[in-house]
Amino acid sequence: MLQFLRPYRLQVVGASIALVFTAGITLSLGQGIRLLVDEGFSSGTPAMLNQALLIFMGLVMLLALGTFTRFYLVSWIGERVSADLRKAVFDHVVTLHPGFFETNVSGEIQSRITTDTTLLQTVIGSSVSIALRNALMFVGGIIWLIITNPKLTSMVLLSVPLIVIPILVFGRRVRALSRSSQDSIASVGSFVGEAIKNIKVLQAFNYQQRDKALFARHVEHAFAIAVRRINQRAWLSTIVILLVLGAIAAMLWVGGHDVLAGRISSGELAAFVFYALMVAASVGAISEVYGDLQRAAGATERLLELLSARSLIVPPAVPRELPTTVTGELWLKDVCFAYPSRPDYWAINALNLRVPAGSSMALVDSSGAGKSTLVDLLLRFYDVQSGSISLDGVDVRELNPETLRDQIALVPQQPVLFTGTVADNIRYGNPDASEDQLIAAAKAAYAHEFIERLPEGYDSFVGEGGVRLSGGQRQRVAIARAILKDPKLLLLDEATSALDAESEFQVQQALQRLMKDRTTIVIAHRLATVVKVDKIAVLDHGRLAALGTHGELIKESPLYARWASLQFDHDQVDPAAVSDTEPLLNKQESE
Repeated sequence: MLQFLRPYRLQVVGASIALVFTAGITLSLGQGIRLLVDEGFSSGTPAMLNQALLIFMGLVMLLALGTFTRFYLVSWIGERVSADLRKAVFDHVVTLHPGFFETNVSGEIQSRITTDTTLLQTVIGSSVSIALRNALMFVGGIIWLIITNPKLTSMVLLSVPLIVIPILVFGRRVRALSRSSQDSIASVGSFVGEAIKNIKVLQAFNYQQRDKALFARHVEHAFAIAVRRINQRAWLSTIVILLVLGAIAAMLWVGGHDVLAGRISSGELAAFVFYALMVAASVGAISEVYGDLQRAAGATERLLELLSARSLIVPPAVPRELPTTVTGELWLKDVCFAYPSRPDYWAINALNLRVPAGSSMALVDSSGAGKSTLVDLLLRFYDVQSGSISLDGVDVRELNPETLRDQIALVPQQPVLFTGTVADNIRYGNPDASEDQLIAAAKAAYAHEFIERLPEGYDSFVGEGGVRLSGGQRQRVAIARAILKDPKLLLLDEATSALDAESEFQVQQALQRLMKDRTTIVIAHRLATVVKVDKIAVLDHGRLAALGTHGELIKESPLYARWASLQFDHDQVDPAAVSDTEPLLNKQESE
């Protein structure tokens, strides 16, 4: 964590000075008590008593000033470091490749950025200060005990190892349990987030009671771990108090007899008792915050795991640049790709495709046969195992991913809108766009009319995930966002499959404008949406099975003709072409 403290070294130095100052003043109070007893009370003169009290009050004022300075600086450092850590983790997480989030639950990542950093803020802004201050008080108190009475001090020192050993033993257990506790809390948060995000589906299937039971199980598991952690901390505190106060009781017995025998003064015994209690309180305070420090250590481990995660998609050491004028020509040469979770299965297998600049190509196949995978590869969310993908003759692996994605716009099947206004979501395509450009993009996407009817127009709040808009409206906002970006390569991933007839018509009109003079890859199950594209590529288990126009494929591709016969009226399809697909269909069904 030192890397996060280093920028604020002046504040750390100031807090350290205040810490040492307050510890020194607190230790001086013992001598103030000695003066008050021996020269104030015992002298019998009001002047000496007043002088002793003035010295004592002066020390108290200095202690108050030092405490204010220490508390302010330490709390400021805790808040500042926590904020910097949150930003650092988030800034790193958003650069990780999408495959990272397939194995790491978003709710747990969110818990690390919020809960764990909040815990660290509390520890840095409070517990660390308490631990350091009490460590100074412990050392200083021992020194003053030795100066005041070496004989009695030896009794106190004999108990120190007995106190430190339980702190170390129980502390290790608390740290392990704290890590488990943080993980279980993250699991609870993840469950809540998923349930709320999908509340309509949850209620539609009447899953409330079962989810309540599942959530209760998560909560009780977290509670059980917390109880084990609390039990360890409670035993630690109990043992420390018993040992420390037992040692003080023995010391008072010996010291009391020395006062009665005249070997030490009452003031010396009072000062010694003060320092002994201070040492005992310091040990007790350290044992209390030691558990917090161990919890912070567990939280730090979780955060540093995120910070140390490495993205599999990184810019090359010396990235190439695209031509000054990007045309959008796309080449796929012998592309083979398998997901890391399924290395033995080729999602894309020896695929060769060329999409001329400004043309459109549709990809059709059965579900799960590689269409959406190809979108991920074009955006370089993953790298191919063999072969190459080139944009304007430059291999995408030789480009900075940001340079590549600057030329691409994606309109997905389920449009993603972010919490904010309609204008905010459209500007996602170009944050620097003017108001006129924003409205022009909305008009081109056939979205301006419905946006104007919203309560606050372009400043209307869309809700989480765009919940306040219909599916067709969300899709048109997504198209407006793509239009505003003005890409050279457009990726349409099932952009109309989930819409009603009216919304689909309006979205299709918007897409036709968007596709004009742009290289476009269209992914679709519904063949009616791709009959007008320049070329249609038929994929079969990641391989290219056929390539041509709709009319050509009806005649030449039995597989495509079969799909067409299932989606169009039979009188629109050549019966001979359909009949040719029967042997292939029977073979596929038997497999």
